[in-house]
Amino acid sequence: MDLLAHLEAYVATVDEANFSRAADRLGIAQPLLSRRIKTLETHFGGLLFDRSRRQVATTELGMLLLPYARDVLDQAQRLDQAARSAQRSQVRAVGVPVDCAPARLARVIRAGTQHGTTLGVRELPPAERDARLADGTLAYAVLRVPPEGAAHRVPLGVATAPPHDAHRPADARQGRPVHLEDLRPRRVAATGARPAPLPILTLAEDDVPYARDRLARAAAHCGLPERSVRPAEPAATALAETLAGRTVLLCGESFARRHGADWAPLADASLHRGYDVRASPRQRSGDVPQWLATVLAAAAGAVARADRLPEPVNTSIRLAAQG
Repeated sequence: MDLLAHLEAYVATVDEANFSRAADRLGIAQPLLSRRIKTLETHFGGLLFDRSRRQVATTELGMLLLPYARDVLDQAQRLDQAARSAQRSQVRAVGVPVDCAPARLARVIRAGTQHGTTLGVRELPPAERDARLADGTLAYAVLRVPPEGAAHRVPLGVATAPPHDAHRPADARQGRPVHLEDLRPRRVAATGARPAPLPILTLAEDDVPYARDRLARAAAHCGLPERSVRPAEPAATALAETLAGRTVLLCGESFARRHGADWAPLADASLHRGYDVRASPRQRSGDVPQWLATVLAAAAGAVARADRLPEPVNTSIRLAAQG
């Protein structure tokens, strides 16, 4: 027996003093309401209503049990409200790239509060964001995808030492787009020899298979040594090496500027970062609210995506021109 449904039928009939009106109030058929009341009477061992009169009258047993029935329904309603309130206030874990700007993460949290959602931000590497979104640990996540089909794109660029350092590529000093072949030192006129290039470091955010493969192919095509591109661990050490002029670092602009490095975007847009904001399969709606997608993309440093990315750079012509 569904006790709450049966008690609702009982209380509604007392209030309306009419079976038909009580059924209409509950939105059920009158025969169903009558069956529920009879089931209650069998359960309690006595009549709740006197049906011998023209108008439905509540018996003494019915009047005795009425306050308790109302109390049970009241408690059930409060329980339901408490559950809904707890669901609304439940923290939704959100996975974002490591080393997002704190001010941008604060905007994410504030936006959640404004929309009645408590967000808990988790900074995680790309593979971990994928895994935790799939198993439901995260409610939403910013996921790495190839930039061509991404909803959001973050220009990846070259972070270099401040302007006083002589080892920085000339293009980076001007803030113009940098081609990977620009990172090859020019030949020394007197000897014709080419000095060893500075190591090119990548962050954990770019440690995804498609990004590694693209970068390795592009570096090889530009004639850079095989081991010139390597992952940086930890990021703080990579930044220190870069600021000291001993390496260059591939990263987003906000990350470089925040730590005092100079920065210029890579000319080859196929090497840039692509992001999609997705919801866990366990989310009820299955969709990401537009306001949340917007603030999460901004936190990752995304810019408005053009309809088409630039055509791949023809490095052969540039390399031939440079000798």
